[in-house]
Amino acid sequence: MAASASATAVPYLDKTDFLKLQNGSDIRGVAVDGVEGEPVNLTEPVAEAIGAAFAAWLVEKKKADASQHLRVSIGHDSRISAKLLQNAISRGLAGGGLEVVHYGLASTPAMFNSTLTKNEAFLCPADGSIMITASHLPFNRNGFKFFTNAGGLGKADIKDILERAADIYNRFTEESLTNSERKASLSIKKVDYMIVYTSDLVKAVRKAAGNIEKPLGGFHIVVDAGNGAGGFFAAKVLEPLGAITSGSQFLEPDGLFPNHIPNPEDKTAMKAITQAVLDNKVDLGIIFDTDVDRSAAVDFTGREFNRNRLIALMAAIVLEEHPGTTIVTDSVTSDGLTTFIEKKLGGRHHRFKRGYKNVIDEAIRLNSIGEESHLAIETSGHGALKENHWLDDGAYLMVKILNKLASARASGKGGGSKVLTDLIDGLQEPDFAVELRLKINQNHPDLKGGSFREYGEAVLKHLENSIGSDPSLHKAPVNYEGVRVSGYGGWFLLRLSLHDPVLPLNIEAPSNDDAVKLGLAVLAAVKDFAGLDTSALNKFVGAS
Repeated sequence: MAASASATAVPYLDKTDFLKLQNGSDIRGVAVDGVEGEPVNLTEPVAEAIGAAFAAWLVEKKKADASQHLRVSIGHDSRISAKLLQNAISRGLAGGGLEVVHYGLASTPAMFNSTLTKNEAFLCPADGSIMITASHLPFNRNGFKFFTNAGGLGKADIKDILERAADIYNRFTEESLTNSERKASLSIKKVDYMIVYTSDLVKAVRKAAGNIEKPLGGFHIVVDAGNGAGGFFAAKVLEPLGAITSGSQFLEPDGLFPNHIPNPEDKTAMKAITQAVLDNKVDLGIIFDTDVDRSAAVDFTGREFNRNRLIALMAAIVLEEHPGTTIVTDSVTSDGLTTFIEKKLGGRHHRFKRGYKNVIDEAIRLNSIGEESHLAIETSGHGALKENHWLDDGAYLMVKILNKLASARASGKGGGSKVLTDLIDGLQEPDFAVELRLKINQNHPDLKGGSFREYGEAVLKHLENSIGSDPSLHKAPVNYEGVRVSGYGGWFLLRLSLHDPVLPLNIEAPSNDDAVKLGLAVLAAVKDFAGLDTSALNKFVGAS
């Protein structure tokens, strides 16, 4: 990690250096040494400049005058660079005249919540909030997510903040850095806000069960936090509700993530929580990502509720409460899920784009034009409900599932988590599913100096045009991202990654042979694009 900004002069960086830190609606970079070929670019001076930029952006956004002292809350996950970045970004905020409140180890959803809570004893509401996290990325990475009471900042806001940060950074002087350090030492307060957040989760489950004090009494539920920030859920949420949590694992924060990546999409992580469920013979297993904005569950038989199954389960719960509502998902959900939501549950499935912010914003847009939507959820485990301010909160998703368990128990139904398994009865699942990544070589002459995005769009256009010549294949009538095609009893989707020079290809089919037929159709259309690395697809279809 770089030395403190207040101790050394800062090396020159230009605007593009800062803009490289943008990752959609987040900021992410390399915060510590330790991985070859990944030099540190999220240094303390850079973080301080970002803090000062957010301060200026927030003052402008809130139209605050000099007499108003805006307040910003800061929390972090278990990463080893968290404290250094917290102190650096705090100096930037304090130097900008803002009051800074440290929450310590916290979850991303709690940070947004702090802008809504009205409780002066906990210095709430915050005018703005920052979570220091890089989700499930390796230990050397870190980053920032920003919130106001209107929700998470969007891509345009992040770009604006990074451009401001570049200007601020290159105006740093020894005097200004010393001054911000002095201001930070005077203005930083500390609060254990997670007390408020976890108390709200507990109240929600009690309310759903008819105000029973311990509605999960007798249930045995294990939590796997993957050494991220989610360990609180066992002792601060489940135990007060009466659940037994023995057998829970990896609850201690450890930013080197020694046991597995905290990621509900990771096979090793899901295997770990499934094993804990079976070994301890429990009713339910719950797993979170590093900063608790994503989650998944496992029933008493070891059946995973993640990806399409988690969406199906949440859709079943939400459609019981709001019959006929629209469920907004990302683009890689299965055809079987659409049939389940529309034919079995009587809802509407609106399949949109990848990116949790895209999915949430689309649900908000649909509501604004008169189409009721109460759930926006991605296969990644990001899920947001209208009733919870459209906040993607992994802990709140699990609370909705716990509500179902508790209310079933209260109404005299036994069977543990079988009530959840029964809710997705009838969901058709493919026997074969695969995701392949076709990389674009940005230095290949075939790009003719153009961007990878332009090249990727050309590949997609060519694929789309070639589909019409094969009677076995049918283009999806409504599609918002990439090229989605059904055929051979399954489907494929080829799309351009949101941030990287990659075309991910998802294929689902009744058998490996049918999946290969779909893969061959894609390969035939894209094989002449020399700048596209199709080796993963070649290997899959058995081509040389």
